[in-house]
Amino acid sequence: MNLRSRKNKPAAEVHTSALNDIMFFLMLFFLLASAVSNPQVVKLLLPKSSAGEQSVSKKTLTVSITSDLAYHVEKAVVPYDALEAAIQSQMRTGEELTIMMYVDNSVPIQNVISVMDIANRLKIKVVLATEPKKD
Repeated sequence: MNLRSRKNKPAAEVHTSALNDIMFFLMLFFLLASAVSNPQVVKLLLPKSSAGEQSVSKKTLTVSITSDLAYHVEKAVVPYDALEAAIQSQMRTGEELTIMMYVDNSVPIQNVISVMDIANRLKIKVVLATEPKKD
């Protein structure tokens, strides 16, 4: 019986030190990518709600109203008179569109209602974005 031959067999080892670096860079990439993909274009102080923000459609159009009453459709500043035409240009036939409204909490409610009236004329759903309440 040869017992010495068993002791000389090579042991299988897996070096995982390089995997730690790869996992760190992947985690860093995903953290940066998630911070950049925020759909809110204009920084606003949104009203608070216990439900928070929810998306209800396949295609959303972002309309923002800043505290100085500047209207933004997606990233473009649009005067109120051209707002309906700008929203209508984003519509495509057969596609359900929802307007996601980001409104500063200091904006009068009449300005919000005027955008809702435009959406009602165009038969588009409107969702008002809010921030979650902090207890």
